[in-house]
Amino acid sequence: METEDKEDVKESFKILGILDVQKVPCARESILYGSLGSLVAGTGYFLATSRVKRSFDFGVGGFILTTLGYWFYCRYNYAKLRIQQRIIQEGMKNKIIYEGTQFDPVIKEKNNQSGN
Repeated sequence: METEDKEDVKESFKILGILDVQKVPCARESILYGSLGSLVAGTGYFLATSRVKRSFDFGVGGFILTTLGYWFYCRYNYAKLRIQQRIIQEGMKNKIIYEGTQFDPVIKEKNNQSGN
């Protein structure tokens, strides 16, 4: 019985014990793109110079730069999307509240056009 209960509960994957990859938006994609950037930077530098230690250093630097770069890009777009969603929700709420009243923008436009 206990093993069945444990299988149903998904364990979250945490990086460095603080960053929960499943719950934090953009974390998974940032880590994946960072690892790809690390591979490209390290391999590219190794193929160009054949210096192993230095190519490892470039790989670590590529990981850090790519991860942070994509993290900020993704979080910026995520915040922009959340702001747009709030604006749309507020507009829908106002549409429901003002529909059919004297404050309805559609009725105001019709009255202004018929008055001219």
